[in-house]
Amino acid sequence: MTVTVGHDSSKTRKTLTAGGQTVSYYSIPAAEAAGLGEFSKLPAALKVVLENMLRFEDGKTVSVDDIKAFSDWGKMAGKNPREIAYRPARVLMQDFTGVPAVVDLAAMRDGIKGLGGNAQAINPLAPVDLVIDHSVMIDEFGTPRAFQANVDREYERNMERYVFLKWGQNAFNNFRVVPPGTGICHQVNLEYLAQTVWTDKDQTGQEIAYPDTLVGTDSHTTMVNGLAVLGWGVGGIEAEAAMLGQPVSMLIPEVVGFKLTGEMIEGTTATDLVLKVVQMLRKHGVVGKFVEFYGEGLDRLPLADRATIANMAPEYGATCGFFPIDNETIRYLRNSGRDEARIALVEAYAKANGMWRDADYAPIYTSTLHLDMGEIVPAISGPKRPQDYLPLTDAAAGFAHEMDATFKRAMGTEVAVAGQDYTMSSGKVVIASITSCTNTSNPYVMIGAGLVARKARQLGLKSKPWVKTSLAPGSQVVSEYLNAANLQEDLDAVGFNLVGYGCTTCIGNSGPLDPAISAAIAEGDLVATAVLSGNRNFEGRISPDVRANYLASPPLVVAYALAGDMNIDLTKEPLGMGTNGPVYLKDVWPTNKEISDLVESTVTRAAFQKKYADVFKGDEKWQAVKITDSETYDWPSTSTYIQNPPYFKGMSKTPGVISDIKDARVLALLGDMITTDHISPAGSFKAGTPAGKYLMDRQVPQAEFNSYGARRGNHEVMMRGTFANIRIKNEMLDGVEGGYTKGPDGAQTSIFDASMAYQDAGTPLVIFGGIEYGAGSSRDWAAKGTALLGVKAVIAESFERIHRSNLVGMGVIPFEFTGGETRKTLALTGDEEISIDGLSGDLKPLSNVACHIKFANGMTKTIQIKCRIDTAIEKEYVEHGGVLHYVLRDLASR
Repeated sequence: MTVTVGHDSSKTRKTLTAGGQTVSYYSIPAAEAAGLGEFSKLPAALKVVLENMLRFEDGKTVSVDDIKAFSDWGKMAGKNPREIAYRPARVLMQDFTGVPAVVDLAAMRDGIKGLGGNAQAINPLAPVDLVIDHSVMIDEFGTPRAFQANVDREYERNMERYVFLKWGQNAFNNFRVVPPGTGICHQVNLEYLAQTVWTDKDQTGQEIAYPDTLVGTDSHTTMVNGLAVLGWGVGGIEAEAAMLGQPVSMLIPEVVGFKLTGEMIEGTTATDLVLKVVQMLRKHGVVGKFVEFYGEGLDRLPLADRATIANMAPEYGATCGFFPIDNETIRYLRNSGRDEARIALVEAYAKANGMWRDADYAPIYTSTLHLDMGEIVPAISGPKRPQDYLPLTDAAAGFAHEMDATFKRAMGTEVAVAGQDYTMSSGKVVIASITSCTNTSNPYVMIGAGLVARKARQLGLKSKPWVKTSLAPGSQVVSEYLNAANLQEDLDAVGFNLVGYGCTTCIGNSGPLDPAISAAIAEGDLVATAVLSGNRNFEGRISPDVRANYLASPPLVVAYALAGDMNIDLTKEPLGMGTNGPVYLKDVWPTNKEISDLVESTVTRAAFQKKYADVFKGDEKWQAVKITDSETYDWPSTSTYIQNPPYFKGMSKTPGVISDIKDARVLALLGDMITTDHISPAGSFKAGTPAGKYLMDRQVPQAEFNSYGARRGNHEVMMRGTFANIRIKNEMLDGVEGGYTKGPDGAQTSIFDASMAYQDAGTPLVIFGGIEYGAGSSRDWAAKGTALLGVKAVIAESFERIHRSNLVGMGVIPFEFTGGETRKTLALTGDEEISIDGLSGDLKPLSNVACHIKFANGMTKTIQIKCRIDTAIEKEYVEHGGVLHYVLRDLASR
């Protein structure tokens, strides 16, 4: 393809005056006038990417033809999958994914010195913010001291990690840490860090304005798209490459338009809306695509509700769910305490650069969907996937159906609970948690939950005694307005005391149940349930005692805590007996006006400004964390939290080549919708697991195991935890759950032990999977662990976007079946030997290659599989052994 070198930037670079400041910017209308293409009908989300091309066009990494491709996109009905190099403005991290990313950066400093380079070359070039939000665990609940007790325990468990992160903040440039107890990273981003339009000085020293963009090491980075900030989740390895100056290689995406009309009716919430949106978009198919929301319904959709919809883009499978800048964006920026000059710039920039949504906004989309918000009804989703949508009227019947169809258990079993006057049975709600980034900074649903608690308290109801209740707001601002409305007192009265500011239950940090309840569940092999206001309800994620997990709005979480049983039809049956008789859901449910009046009076600009005044300072505990000042990290040999990973040890200055795979064995044969939770769980683990044995051998008692998520800075723990989810099913074994497979001798063993035996013998390994392999979190350890287990290839029917990219970033090649073949049509058992040809030499991205299958009986079959190395730069990453190796060699060579 011919590349035109260099456009005349003087024709596209303009100036803009707003809010008392004059800035330069790259003008899309000017690019159109300069003859670079027709861009006016592009969706706003795509214009953000186009502006990035204009700003970074250098004739090499970004060419004029890359810019013109956006015009071709419109002419080709919203399709032109050209590879481009995109550079986000900044990077967002949380501590579960951030710790291993900082571990990698520290290891890269060691690695670059080994290659003869300068350790200071390993420094973020783009601003990085890391918010510590994933570490607080709910040990204490339902008491006034729960918050302080959990914070104290958090520091006891995680001091090694916090020392390391504070060292990183001191050692690296452009790297800030938001201390524990502040809020969830996506809320902090939405409420404070994000600016919608970013400003900075360019290489000439001039102030330049451009769209605020980011990538984040958490899949729900997409939440900030509700504020018209283009961002999505990537694995830590991809984020590290981005912060070190490596552009994000991507194809110009398709953009699905989702038209919203009408308005929400009485009694419904943003959660009900987003659960319906998830169901519709999953059915439509949006993996690897942008979704942009438009339509007159947006005029009646508050920004907090937009953020809820944007947050769950990973659940509907899209790269992002974008909302263009409009009057509501401006209102939110002002109400959340942003600077008035910045607010004026956002409005002026959006209007000048064709990114403003008004009544005439009608761009081209690849395809469209439509939803009348007046049709939304109260709903939940479960028991295993976010897209398993259930209107509230069908919830009880839906659980009964799942008992028969999924869990294959009888309903009637009742088990006595030691020392209590109640019994446990399937369907009992044992966890009710207002948790996660999705809802807990949305004042409409949080105020709604408080009002449900107030009315329930007035009528004499409390949460059922077997329910573990918790309230973990997304930011301290939430506590500010709950207290201002006197609603925290009501929440406390029904059991929803503050337990911490963090992800808690949603990430699997729900903490232990009462031992007597846990024992009763185990004794009866019961299907206990959890109801949470989160975005993820995958198997084995929330609690090892809970099999059925349901996503619901915060007000419904409170209602289910009052009822205590998923078998109760909340739309017809009473929640419980109050002071004056039975109390029904309609008796405690607030009106929309009650909610909006309290939001109007208590959610104030002053509250945001107060809580974010010293956001990086932290409490006394954080300030007391002591560190040493050093360029490279002094890896403590006895640490079980932080270890120097093996990726860069003994690394040569030159890359290798991609080789054919010969006589590989199958490590696991997996089904559909294998999530990154299945591959690399985040929650607790027991002493008998490979990870548990590793810690026990180092005199760590089980009470101090913490979680896989907290141990992500130690590759020895994490590789032992790969494919170790307690609910994963390896089809090589009959009726077995957990991280097991067949070893070289054919006997059942742990996946880790089998991997080590195969690696000792020099035998390569492959994984087989079904559809949507790698769905869920952006968890880079799902790819890192796979690579460290010696897996050379993953062959599946389809991949979720982030995990496919992460596999490539770790040098593991993803392949997709073609021609209708699957592990089932091939009747695979896991006893086969697999060879893949066509990888050495001139491998073309997205090309088909031959896969030879030798069955246990000696028969052979050759099929064609598609290599999901999607771009030329991804091929280079694999040749180097991974994206970080590529970046390290590049920096060392400079």
